[in-house]
Amino acid sequence: MIFYKGAVRSCISACLLALLSACVTPPAPEVELAPAAAASRPAPGKAPSPPEAVTAETTPPPIVAADAPSLLAGETAKEFEQGKASWYGPRFNGRRTASGERYNMHELTAAHKTLPFGTVVRVRSLVNGKEVDVRITDRGPFSRGRVIDLSRAAAESIGMLGLGVKDVLLLVPDSTSPVAQAQRPPVKKISRPASRAPGQSAR
Repeated sequence: MIFYKGAVRSCISACLLALLSACVTPPAPEVELAPAAAASRPAPGKAPSPPEAVTAETTPPPIVAADAPSLLAGETAKEFEQGKASWYGPRFNGRRTASGERYNMHELTAAHKTLPFGTVVRVRSLVNGKEVDVRITDRGPFSRGRVIDLSRAAAESIGMLGLGVKDVLLLVPDSTSPVAQAQRPPVKKISRPASRAPGQSAR
C-alpha cells in the first residue's frame, strides 16, 4: 500500500514538471545585423573618423557664361575701326617692315596706319564672322577706304585669300590708344631745269 502511494506521487510530480516546462517561453533568437549597419557602427573604444575633406580635385570647375566676352591680350576687347582689309604676300616676304622686323607672310602680323607697333588687334570678318588676332609690325595700307593690311597667314585664317579685299571690324585691348601717326611713303621730287629766257645760252 505504501509502495502504491509512492508511485502515484511520483507520477503526479512528473506530470506537473512536464506542464511547467511546456509553459515556459523560449528566448528570442538573436537577430544578426546587416553588413551595412554593422559596418556603420564604430568599433568599441574607437572614435568615429571625421568626414572626408573636399579637395581641389573633387571641386567642380566654375561655370562660365556662354556669352562671356573673350579677352584680347589679357584685356577686354573694344571696337576700334571698321573698313576694308587687304593682304600682302610673296612679293613682300622677307622685306624689312617699318618696325624694323622682316615681313614673314606665314606669321599673324599686319600693317596699320596709326596703331603702335606690337599692338595686338582682333580682325573680325563682316562677311563670315571669322576672327584672327594679329600683331602690328608695319605701316599701311594707304589706299582709300582700307584700314588694315594682313599677312597672308592672317588673311587665310578669315577666308579672304580669294576675295582680296574684305569688310572687317577691328578690335583692340581696352587700354590701347592710337598714338602713332600715319607714315606715308616719301614722295620723290623730280628736279627740273630752270627755264631760260629766249636767246639765253646755258652755262
